[in-house]
Amino acid sequence: MERRKIVILDGFAANPGDLSWKEIEAMGDCRVYVRCGSEAEIVERASDAEIILTNKSVISRRVMEQLPKLKFIAVQATGYNVVDIPAAQERGILVSNVPAYSTDSVAQFVFALILELMNRTGKYAEAVAGGAWCRCPDFTFSLGQSRELAGMTLGIVGFGAIGSAAAGIASAFGMKVLAFTRTPKESSQACFVPLETLFAESDIVSLHCPLTEATRELVNAGTLARMKQTALLINTARGGLVEEHALAAALNEERIAGAGLDVLSVEPPPPDNPLLTAKNCIITPHIAWASLEARRRLIAACASNVRAYLSGKPVNLVTR
Repeated sequence: MERRKIVILDGFAANPGDLSWKEIEAMGDCRVYVRCGSEAEIVERASDAEIILTNKSVISRRVMEQLPKLKFIAVQATGYNVVDIPAAQERGILVSNVPAYSTDSVAQFVFALILELMNRTGKYAEAVAGGAWCRCPDFTFSLGQSRELAGMTLGIVGFGAIGSAAAGIASAFGMKVLAFTRTPKESSQACFVPLETLFAESDIVSLHCPLTEATRELVNAGTLARMKQTALLINTARGGLVEEHALAAALNEERIAGAGLDVLSVEPPPPDNPLLTAKNCIITPHIAWASLEARRRLIAACASNVRAYLSGKPVNLVTR
């Protein structure tokens, strides 16, 4: 019997070489590509594929129209905006995603950003490596105030799995937690409040909601104006949640104290993105999700999604 054709379009993201594709490769005639750039390249490489795995390679309507054998798209992520879902539904192509694989990694990274802004450990280590301590006349030196998290208020926008995990960590630090979500629920970890209250009362605002038309540029001149001058903004969700020029202006004019961002509206960013040079703004390259453990779970879950499809009982579908 002919083996089913499987193509992994951009394997570098989930597996830069420290993990294995063997479980998926055993399920069919599987080809793994490091990355695919253009639509033409995707079409060429997946021309005879029944199954595609993609992380960030965009599967548009035009791509689907040129892949007549395509029946199943396994997105190697929780978000699936890289696939034209209406087009897939029209063509009877099933699409799956991987929910909740990176919850602990992203929640941990939220506090890595917060702690760097609060304690400046990276800046201190860099200064010491540059000889600043050796030249210091005292037993210590300061690069500015450090702050304690205990007693502060963390405002969480979006209280799904990651937001809830961040709330648990905040509680361990002795923080008060406010939360805003479309569907408030019972929680011993957080007090649910209107969005305006959250921005006004929080010492740190952390974004954990999906990017939709309703949430696009949720952080803008108006919401930033509600924040305390001493407050921080953290975004590990989606760059489009923030109006970047407004945030850069708020930072440069010291209307808020700092920001820690793992995501931007365009990735990789153009050199003229105003946040790249904004005051007290830490930016990391969309890496919060990518711990070894999270990527291992991601690949295992994708393998399970492919196996379920091949058995005729697909799971984690985002199409109907």
